[in-house]
This record gives sequence, C-alpha cells and structure tokens, in this order.
Amino acid sequence: MVIVRVVDMNPFIVIRTIHIVFGAVALFIAPLAMVTAKGGFWHRRWGKIYFWAMAGVAVTAAAMCWLRTGLFMFFIAILSFYLAITGYRVLKRKKATDKPQTMDWGISLVLALAGGGMIVLGAMSNDPSDRWIKIIFGVISLRIGAADLVRFFKPAPTERAWMIAHMMRFLGAYIATVTAFSVVNFKFLPELVRWLWPTVIGTVGIVVWRNYYIRKFKE
Repeated sequence: MVIVRVVDMNPFIVIRTIHIVFGAVALFIAPLAMVTAKGGFWHRRWGKIYFWAMAGVAVTAAAMCWLRTGLFMFFIAILSFYLAITGYRVLKRKKATDKPQTMDWGISLVLALAGGGMIVLGAMSNDPSDRWIKIIFGVISLRIGAADLVRFFKPAPTERAWMIAHMMRFLGAYIATVTAFSVVNFKFLPELVRWLWPTVIGTVGIVVWRNYYIRKFKE
C-alpha cells in the first residue's frame, strides 16, 4: 500500500510564489518591449505579456496584503498596476476627441484616494524612514491620479501625446517592478535608499527619453 502524505500549503507562501513568478516575467520581458521597434509585432507581443504579468503581480500582491503585508503595500500594488493599465488604455484614446470611459475616471479616482491614504499612513508613522517612504509614494500617487482626472477635462492637443503617455506609463510600471525587486533583495542598502533609488534614476531616464522623442516628433 502506498501512503500519500498531503502537506498543508500555507496560502501566503503559495500566493507569494506565484507573485514572484509574475514579477520575474515582468522584470525580464519589459526590456524586450523597450528595445524592439515601436508598433511592431514583437513590441506589441512583449508589451501584452508584460501587461498581463503586471496584472498577475497586482492581483497576487493584493491577496498578500489581505493575508499579511498590510494596507500600505496594497496601495503600492494599486500604484504599480495603475501605471500599467493606464499605459495600456491610452492606446484606446489616440485622438484628442476620444473620450475617457467610466473605468478611466474610476481608476484615476482610486489612485488619488490611495495616494491620500499613503500620506495619512506616513503622517501616523513614528519611523522617519517609513514615514518618508509612505509620504513620498503617497504624493506621487495623488499627483498622478489627480493630474489624470484634470487631463480628462482637457486632453493634450498634440497628435503623439498618446504615444508619450503610453511609454511613460509602462516605463513607470517597470520602475515599480524594479523597486519591488530592490526592496526584497537589496537588504544591504538602507531602507529609504532601496525604496527610492529606482524612482530617482528611472525618473531621470524617463525625462531624458521623453525629451528625445518630443524633439524627434518635431523633426
């Protein structure tokens, strides 16, 4: 007789494992979308894989927050997926006359509220590093959400605005992916540094990239 031993699996560990797999896919697939020709077959293919990997990251992150990691990480999950989903949905509004849908209004409002929540959590924290991490990401989230709501009333007049927004948001989502990797793995760095260095370096990179394409579009 063969006796099969059933091992009870910890739900958090199972979800975390799935989360890591999705995160690894997002981390390594995004650069492939970045370096392939914009609008080409492989750019779209890698971009879709990256988007759905980020969706998996967001869903599993939300589940982990519910089970163990808490409200702040839930807000961070909202921010990271918001950048990915808005980068995807802007492709449906390539013309200035294309109006945002109810979903667009809703997710922007959710991000703005999440940003406000992070700021409140930061103000309540007694740890200086923890306080500033929460406040900084709260301000970033609130600013992005509020700016998008304002932009819905007054879309950018330039024809290529959608392309700039698409790439900026996907690059922003990738910064969030690198941040998660840094926070988990770079324990040798001070907490504030391992949370913020991807945002600092990534933001500089996005600004340089954005200015490059704006000049290119004017040629």
